[in-house]
Amino acid sequence: MGARKRIGILTSGGDCAGLNAVIRAVTRCAVGIYDWEVLGICKATQGLMSRPPQAINLEISRVDPILTMGGTILGTTNKGDPFAFPMSDGSLIDRSEEIIAGYHHLGLDALIGIGGDGSLAILRKLAQQGGINLVGIPKTIDNDVGITERSIGFDTAVNIATEAIDRLHFTAASHSRVMIVEVMGRDAGHIALNAGIAGGADIILIPEIPSQLDKVCTHIKKRQAQGKDYSIAVVSEAVCTETGESVQQGHFDDCRLGGIGQYLAEQITHMSGAETRVTVLGHTQRGGISSPLDRILASAFGVAAVELIAQDKYDYMVTWQNRQVKSVPIAEAIKDYRAVDPQDTLVKTARGLGICFGD
Repeated sequence: MGARKRIGILTSGGDCAGLNAVIRAVTRCAVGIYDWEVLGICKATQGLMSRPPQAINLEISRVDPILTMGGTILGTTNKGDPFAFPMSDGSLIDRSEEIIAGYHHLGLDALIGIGGDGSLAILRKLAQQGGINLVGIPKTIDNDVGITERSIGFDTAVNIATEAIDRLHFTAASHSRVMIVEVMGRDAGHIALNAGIAGGADIILIPEIPSQLDKVCTHIKKRQAQGKDYSIAVVSEAVCTETGESVQQGHFDDCRLGGIGQYLAEQITHMSGAETRVTVLGHTQRGGISSPLDRILASAFGVAAVELIAQDKYDYMVTWQNRQVKSVPIAEAIKDYRAVDPQDTLVKTARGLGICFGD
């Protein structure tokens, strides 16, 4: 099997279901099959900045119970670009060398980074600068990492959104209301599209397909004329107003997407007279027990990442393509952003079901 390796693993960016399943798979394969040592880096790159670096030894007995746990036992962060790290006095400094020194201080032979396209781009830049042997694993509820068909966390997010839609059908029907469900997705509409179809929504609004409120209201009135006195609308948080503006919450540097559901509710009530309510799922889509599919995908990705290290094959990311795990260069994997294609099979499916996109 070659020399005994010491490898590190970290979770970076927003949390999602399935992260602990990856940690478990990496540990079980690296320790149980290869007899390597695995260190879990705490709080992503912040753990490597600390002195001494913050890391915990991962043994099989420690990770076996975490398969179904939500979040990440290692902690994570989506704040602070290490190349322009915000300090308490408001200044920005380059702390990349501190992270690189932390990696070498721990005596790591390789690092597995679990993250989305932004996190993986930063980790790759650090790896190239500091001689870090990096292997990437894609995770994001948005499912927008370019070259992989699926990312860890997406399926669970869709399941949670679908369950919410299922529940809202009954209360919408009871009160003859339009129910708007606002889901996450950053700039991509994959969650809204998938959950909307699975949950039997009547309207799906996604950022990739510009919508017009009058057409949404016409669809609602058409349903009412047919005796269907309630409607379910699923909207991605990144959908813009008709003037092309995104709706955000917070102030100044702390602004986040969110609020389009309430905006639409007010407009629909004004234009159609329909009684409208809004449910914002927010971080419930990130939490909870991961779906079986996410656990399977996480396990497959974790084992594949260890195998890449065993082959000394670095600067690669594992992907899911054509029903199997493959590896591609990280630069190629994150080069393209994977938004919803308006000609996608699922868009055509939704249209065939009579779902309105407001276009």
